[in-house]
Amino acid sequence: MQFDIDSNSPRVAACADQGKPLPTGRFVRLVLLAASVAAWVFSVAETSSARQLPQPRSVVETGRFRLHKFEQPIGEETYDITREGPSMVVKMDFKFTDRSTQVPLSASFRSNSDLTPQAFEIKGKIARTADIDQAVEILPDKIRLRNRAEWKEIPPSAGPFFTIAAYAPTTMQMLLVRYWLTHGKPDEVPTLPDGKVKIEPRGQDTVSHNGGNERLDRYMVEGLVWGRETLWFDRKGNLIAAVTLDAEFDHFEAIREGYESALGLLVGRAAADGMAALADLSKTIPGSRADLLALVGGNLIDGTGAATVRDATLVVERGRIIAVGREAEVKIPEGATVVNVRGKTILPGLWDMHAHFEQVEWGPVYLAAGVTTVRDCGNEFEFITAVRDAVANGRGLGPRLLLAGVVDGTSPFSLGIQAVDTPDEARMWTDRYHDAGFQQIKIYSSVKLEELKVITQEAHRLGMTVTGHVPEGLNAYQVVEAGQDQINHIQYVADIMHAPPSPNGGTVTNGRRQRTQLVPGIELSSPEARKAIAFLKARGTVIDPTIALSELYTATTAKPPASFEPGVNDVAPELVEQVADVGPPTEKSELNEKVFKKELEILGALHQAGIPIVAGTDQAVPGHSLHRELELYVEAGFTPMEAIQSATVVPARAMGLDKELGTLEPGKRADLIVIDGDPLVEIRNTRNVEFTITNGRLYTSAELWRSVGFKPWQDAGASHGTSQ
Repeated sequence: MQFDIDSNSPRVAACADQGKPLPTGRFVRLVLLAASVAAWVFSVAETSSARQLPQPRSVVETGRFRLHKFEQPIGEETYDITREGPSMVVKMDFKFTDRSTQVPLSASFRSNSDLTPQAFEIKGKIARTADIDQAVEILPDKIRLRNRAEWKEIPPSAGPFFTIAAYAPTTMQMLLVRYWLTHGKPDEVPTLPDGKVKIEPRGQDTVSHNGGNERLDRYMVEGLVWGRETLWFDRKGNLIAAVTLDAEFDHFEAIREGYESALGLLVGRAAADGMAALADLSKTIPGSRADLLALVGGNLIDGTGAATVRDATLVVERGRIIAVGREAEVKIPEGATVVNVRGKTILPGLWDMHAHFEQVEWGPVYLAAGVTTVRDCGNEFEFITAVRDAVANGRGLGPRLLLAGVVDGTSPFSLGIQAVDTPDEARMWTDRYHDAGFQQIKIYSSVKLEELKVITQEAHRLGMTVTGHVPEGLNAYQVVEAGQDQINHIQYVADIMHAPPSPNGGTVTNGRRQRTQLVPGIELSSPEARKAIAFLKARGTVIDPTIALSELYTATTAKPPASFEPGVNDVAPELVEQVADVGPPTEKSELNEKVFKKELEILGALHQAGIPIVAGTDQAVPGHSLHRELELYVEAGFTPMEAIQSATVVPARAMGLDKELGTLEPGKRADLIVIDGDPLVEIRNTRNVEFTITNGRLYTSAELWRSVGFKPWQDAGASHGTSQ
């Protein structure tokens, strides 16, 4: 299909009148794509308007996308667009299988011939643990919106709008961009059931297709999910690929059938574009930089376990602490920038030891929450190394990144493309991660025992450590004996407390469901529980429990998330439904509550025995769940100081960085936060971060929150609470 530039267009005519060359580059690409889409829309309108009598259903377009998670193929989406009288009707079927769990979704869309919506409905699942059931009806005098069984009405829209919900189905994103192109490319498009989106052209990329090269237009979409998505279109207005995130914050990709070979290239281009966006974001929040900085008058908790130093002064020079102590005893160097923090509390910067930094917006969120170091527990290789390097080199905004490279075996529970099904593959991936500067290997759920042993031997030889899940068919005894240094998620510790070993060395569970049902019956005084605790203690195994994530599984309409995690009221609008929308209580809810309570007891017993506990979130509620993790540690029997240390000095020791980080002492890096309130009186005061200092810069927490659409805690009133 060929298109000519319209010589009567205003911009082309203006250039001709002024003797200038015709516009080229990005503008021409936009003109061609808009013209193509407009021609497609016009052909639909022309055919429909010519009809005087009802006509049979006529197919206009069909398509198929291959769906991927972490670049691993997991399902597909199909769509067909038909003409029905004066309307266009789009039917979409979206389905994938994520780690053995099916995630089906269907949607329908009806519009005028110019894509102005008439009706929209979406129903199914958008992640393993997240469902959706919404509808929109546009009537002449009102708009009706449905969320599950509840309907509400709003006035008709006064201007352009579109109907869409979440990142899927991919077809709706294609229609959204087509709508934007043919309705004047507005700065924002209001969307229903709620929200608004921004669409920005970001350049072009060339891919190989059908034996030749094809140039695609790249767009950034913002507002459907939290953060940026990248989409590519051909010159006919067909969506070719989308690199985005799913409802679990995981990397998710859709690519049109026939273009699968270009996926790796496009993921790389999206990562590069994300880095550019991160650099742009960093320019808007530069932070205050001073080679010599003095915090004066605060109450200092240095993280060593020592008593609070009242009216303290801490001096930083070129990102290092050079003096710390009582105000009367520390001389402030001449020329220092002085920050008065009187009455506030100074703490070491926090660590999140179970992070998945999968979009650039996580950078400001972590810093806003007082997190200055994160361990990324599995990511796309090209993306996370680029982010790490950008932050380390001052070209990006975010915390220090320590990387655990994920590996998995082939099975229905597999995740990602880093398969280690042979000893050679195990060594290859371990070596590759080491050469790229990763600190750890992360074991996922399908690694076999033989390959696990190879990984731990190779990692230890290279000076790395090994963390991760306990793979299916194995238990914590086996993986620790095989050399695994750390375990993610407390459920794997519970597994070895509730049943004697089976003859083959595994735990008698008969599947995940029965395992969950057995957890509430664990007695911590039983021989099995005592044996498990003694074993982990003797081996020095480090546990990151992610207990706040377990608590989220207990949320229902009778126990809304905000009742225990106030941060759900402060997240960006695109996240509200994702983190706050829960169903009514069921029998499963009661079981989840019992499991959570028992896991909390187990956590307390592990800590009491002296087993190292490091705080991590596995994302959960962005920027807030780490603080909930610490609150739950106190509920489990930690002192507030011990809870703080689980997110400061204990992870620094676990990662071999305690000589540099984790406490506030002369000679160490100046990673620290200033909070309102005393966390030793009330642990929830760790939420009240006012300033974060890292990499030689001081950031204002409220500014960081607002940069990614969140409400600062200062704007949340008394919902977080402070205690002096």
